[in-house]
Amino acid sequence: MNEALIIADKPLILHRHPRRKNETLQAWDSADEYLINHFNENELGKYVAEDGQLLIINDGFGALSCYFNDIERTVVSDSFLSVSSIKLNMQRNHCTPETLLIQDSLQELPTNAKVVLIKVPKTLAFLEYQLQQLSAVIDKDTIIVAAGKVDAIHKSTLALFEKYIGTTKTSLAKKKSRLIFSLPDQNEIPETEVAITWEIERLEWKIHNHANVFSRNHLDIGGRYLMDNLPEGDFTKVVDLGCGNGVVGMAAAEAYPEAQITFIDESYMAVDSARINMLKNFEEERSDNTRFVVNNGLVGFKARSYDLILCNPPFHQQHTITDHIAWSMFNDAHFCLAINGELVIVGNRHLDYQDKLDRIFGNCELIAENKKFVVLRAVKYD
Repeated sequence: MNEALIIADKPLILHRHPRRKNETLQAWDSADEYLINHFNENELGKYVAEDGQLLIINDGFGALSCYFNDIERTVVSDSFLSVSSIKLNMQRNHCTPETLLIQDSLQELPTNAKVVLIKVPKTLAFLEYQLQQLSAVIDKDTIIVAAGKVDAIHKSTLALFEKYIGTTKTSLAKKKSRLIFSLPDQNEIPETEVAITWEIERLEWKIHNHANVFSRNHLDIGGRYLMDNLPEGDFTKVVDLGCGNGVVGMAAAEAYPEAQITFIDESYMAVDSARINMLKNFEEERSDNTRFVVNNGLVGFKARSYDLILCNPPFHQQHTITDHIAWSMFNDAHFCLAINGELVIVGNRHLDYQDKLDRIFGNCELIAENKKFVVLRAVKYD
């Protein structure tokens, strides 16, 4: 596996995080290379004056953050895994931490960015949120260049740049990636509310979803199926692992009123949505028994510390379909469960989670199934 990115004679050693023994995926893509080459060929560095900086949005694993080490820059991400990768790759390449500020997507953008480089995100609503944020802090001289895979840039993508930034055009495709150039000339910026709220009527819950949260405008059918099939038991320490907007953990809070519920996700927006939803839909005294953690799953949590872990595992990392996140979640759950503790998951039937759980726990029980989903339980016996 080639781990070295070399552009303009500048070599970088880059890894995805978390690292796997037999990694088959690079920690950068052709969109990263296209952005860097365009920046160099057009000498965009000269526009980053002494009182300005470079703004990088959605750097996947640190290729952009590391390459522009000599420039003062702010990097914005909604992903804990991306932020971890950036920090580790910065250390790996002996980059200077003093020139880099990393912030999550819920924070306000800097007002002195002279050049903005954007990796187009997977979710259109998230892109809209970011462009709306950006429109409030740029001026007519700000240079904005975005990049993404050709199949991820659609008419709707370009329409958002037109709506919030201004006149927009694209480059020719290179290595299946394309650049987007957007000129700030939009005088009237729409004040669109990108975060949305919807109801779960049978529970009388109002659910808030930030722009980058999975299943943002309705109850995910997998999550609903898990909520309908929670195990019976006297559970006291419960985790909603990969919580998204928190509805599964909220169902656990109702089912196990004395339990401490911990909501964990690698998305800052997801964890904040879960926090808002618990605050809106439960009595204030329940807040003393809930925790909200942005993290790479259960990494760093104590062994044998929970008696129930609930999980609706993702099978994507950014634009890539992968099962290694689910594998990691299941292994971490086994480590963190107390003896006789239970992991209960929901998943699409074709993903064969039953085999994975049986290999990790030595057992797996089918709790419920329908045409699309299965709910599985594994118990930690040793």
